[in-house]
Amino acid sequence: MKQKKHPFLALLGLGMLLSPWAFSQTEDSDTLRQPYDFVPEVQYDSVEARLASMEGEVPLTFNNRVFGFVDYFVIRNRDYTRGFLELTPKYFPLFEQKLKEHGLPEELKFLAIVESGLVPRAQSRVGAMGLWQFMPSTGRYFGLYQDWFIDDRMDPEKATEAACLYLKQLYRIFGDWELAIASYNAGPGNVRKALRRSGKSTFWEAYRYMPRETRGYLPQFVAVMYAYHYAPEHNLIPTEPQFAWDTESFTADHFVNLPTVARHLNLCTDDLEALNPGLKHGVTADYLKLQTIHLPADAMPLFLEHKDSILYLAKTENRERMEYLARNTLGSTYGREKLVYRVKSGDVLGRIAENYGVRTGDLRQWNGIRGSTIYVGQRLNIWVLPNQRVPARQTAVAQTHRTPSRPVPEGAAVHVVQSGDSLWSISQQYDGLSIAKIKELNGLSSDRIQPGQQLVINVPKS
Repeated sequence: MKQKKHPFLALLGLGMLLSPWAFSQTEDSDTLRQPYDFVPEVQYDSVEARLASMEGEVPLTFNNRVFGFVDYFVIRNRDYTRGFLELTPKYFPLFEQKLKEHGLPEELKFLAIVESGLVPRAQSRVGAMGLWQFMPSTGRYFGLYQDWFIDDRMDPEKATEAACLYLKQLYRIFGDWELAIASYNAGPGNVRKALRRSGKSTFWEAYRYMPRETRGYLPQFVAVMYAYHYAPEHNLIPTEPQFAWDTESFTADHFVNLPTVARHLNLCTDDLEALNPGLKHGVTADYLKLQTIHLPADAMPLFLEHKDSILYLAKTENRERMEYLARNTLGSTYGREKLVYRVKSGDVLGRIAENYGVRTGDLRQWNGIRGSTIYVGQRLNIWVLPNQRVPARQTAVAQTHRTPSRPVPEGAAVHVVQSGDSLWSISQQYDGLSIAKIKELNGLSSDRIQPGQQLVINVPKS
């Protein structure tokens, strides 16, 4: 298959010779300095003519708003533009393949630059994630799994597939690519509202009625396309283009610690985690089937030769710590069951959290609440421990003052449980103390402990 050429790569060799960022020496020392970056002038008429020649299935309307963003990408923020130009060889082949499979215009690949700058783990202030910046609910709708361990929104292949499905849906709704692109940013409901309020039927006719962010979204899309295609004309020569790794993969249905795998295959942990960006903490979950792990292709023979021993170690190393974090990180649902609570008159967020044995911050995370305001009739998602499906304020208070399950031996060292403590965090505070040892010393049959409870952590030798 013939490899598709990117317009700026043809000049890459010349760019390395003439790069304005090449270093030179002063006469008096070996000090390195950064020379002048030549910035060609941007002319309105030439940009207009160039965009007209580029237009395909997606309209490339040109006006002062678009020209302002062209000026931003090729003059005012050249470092950012060089950054995404260096990443396009890595991700554009995947985007082009998926768009072609779905019969979508190839130029839609530039939306990912507007959304994330081609950073697979990019996260917005409102919780959108990944190359295509899916919100949690939209991602789940299009099949992107999310929990404490895994977020498919950061998996380039899965997220691109979901983006294609979403864009197809939006085009079916509007039959217009400018409105579909605007809807990818604002949502179809907000675009319909703008059209209804304006009494018009196109993006630019309804421009003043569009959400503020969306007014800049489509012009950025057009400007990014221009900056990509005419990068050499504006002396935007990427010096370190990145390309996708040649990879092979295997599947796992249990916990796998990627740093362990990397160590035994003589790989850089950061590189291995970069190949698997959907694994949020560099580990797989022990409760999901067929989790895919990508390896560099040249590391696969060594992995297959020692697969059993590598996976045996990777199943145990770091597992206890990760499970502790999964249980206790704010907003985590690990090991919990979902119930829905309807807010009643007189309810406050803190009291609801207390009743169900969760933190107020958890309730905020699970329900997208920024402050503490709730209203009567509101439905709150609450993720509770399996044995905590009924309000527990009274039992929790009683258990707070529970005495140890066995008498404290004379002279024994005791730890008084504080709010937020767990057996794992307590074991880390004392040398040579493990979770199993704490359970043995205190006759515990589970990991549950309560604030105020006294735990024996060391018994003096007789």
